Amino acid sequence: MDLARPLPSRRRLLKGAALAAVPHALLPVPWVDARTRAVDYPPAEWQPASGSNYTASSRPTAYTLDRVIIHVTQETYTDTLAIFRNPQKKVSAHYVVRSADGHVAQCVRESDIAWHAGNWDHNTRSIGIEHEGWVDKPAYFTNPLYEQSAALTAAVCDRYGIPKDRAHIIGHHEVPGTDHTDPGPYWDWVRYIRLVNFA
Repeated sequence: MDLARPLPSRRRLLKGAALAAVPHALLPVPWVDARTRAVDYPPAEWQPASGSNYTASSRPTAYTLDRVIIHVTQETYTDTLAIFRNPQKKVSAHYVVRSADGHVAQCVRESDIAWHAGNWDHNTRSIGIEHEGWVDKPAYFTNPLYEQSAALTAAVCDRYGIPKDRAHIIGHHEVPGTDHTDPGPYWDWVRYIRLVNFA
């Protein structure tokens, strides 16, 4: 016994006893970053878009979710996140997938309506996933990007009962009224849909 060490005070003992009586699930978890707890897809990092760049909602109660829309950023991963944070840009997506390692950032809650499709009806019924790269540079479509994006899309489809097929997982270029061409001619749809189904 270390006699040089003072005994705990009565107050400290009572506080410890009170904490011991609180169920573990109700205690704060100091090692969990608050940004991590905000995500709908646990492997993602929370990188919130400006509230000026999406519409708050209560999907799937307010709107049925029946689509995943695949985009290519035409920007770097970092610049895409900065654009989504800029309230002047009026654009966002639910997720951004980094090319080099497939790292996923969530920018808008799935219950909210991201402004990604350029078509209000499609925005209300879809989850938008941006992929770092350019439509004319296939080197950005790496194995980690395909694999991590497919795992994300599979999780979204499972959560909302969305069929894992090309009628429900579409490219931005397939949205009515769009002038966009992404994900472009180098996006491997056969491979991607296969990965989604095996994820």
